[in-house]
Amino acid sequence: MMNMKTITSPSPRWQRLRSHLCGAALLVAVVAQAGCAGLTRVGETPPLSPIQDPTTRKDYRKVEMPMPAPQQLQRNPSSLWRAGSRAFFKDLRATRIGDIVTVLIDVQDSAELNNATQRSRSNSKETQNGALGALDTTVRTFFPLAPPLNDLFDGASQSATQGSGTISRDERITMRVAAVVTQTLPNGNLVVYGRQELRVNFEVRVLHVAGVLRPQDIANNNTIAFDKIAEARVAYGGRGMLSNLQQPKIGTQIADVLLPF
Repeated sequence: MMNMKTITSPSPRWQRLRSHLCGAALLVAVVAQAGCAGLTRVGETPPLSPIQDPTTRKDYRKVEMPMPAPQQLQRNPSSLWRAGSRAFFKDLRATRIGDIVTVLIDVQDSAELNNATQRSRSNSKETQNGALGALDTTVRTFFPLAPPLNDLFDGASQSATQGSGTISRDERITMRVAAVVTQTLPNGNLVVYGRQELRVNFEVRVLHVAGVLRPQDIANNNTIAFDKIAEARVAYGGRGMLSNLQQPKIGTQIADVLLPF
């Protein structure tokens, strides 16, 4: 006959004691790790990341930008000049797709408007005595208690309107952003697009600029003023913790839309 061993499960008291011991051990480990980390930060400079090949990073993405059509280079063995090379007398301003131009944004917008409107009008009408004499006599024959017809046609009205409005605005924006030529129009004008992002802690600032410009308006240092860009679109904003705190919660926004007052 085979000997059968009886397997008994741990008592509930032992299970509770074991769970408490596991929780205490985990708490001690977390506190010890936090304490060690805090001790290492005291009086030490935060270490910098090691230099490495950026293409090996997980967040690396290959950049693709609009480029001009490739040109076939001609080699001249007997010449010191190489086709396609830059020169002292060549205009280095942005003229082709893929070139970079710096946009100087300096907006000083100021407006002040004062409007006042005042209007009044009064009308009155009075029927002369005897104008409705025959009709008044006939009506009183059938309705002795009816008022005189002259009183029914007499009237007066008066209306008045007064309004005023004031608008005062003063804005100042000064920025510099590099834009890329994304398109060349048939008349020679250039379409540019630029976007910059700056992250500090948990806040990202985004600068966006786009528009159409003439190559003749680009300065010798490859910059162009904002007021020389047609159909200019400039946006400066951000996203992150501070921006979220400044916005009302979604419930408040829905209530503002639904409530009529």
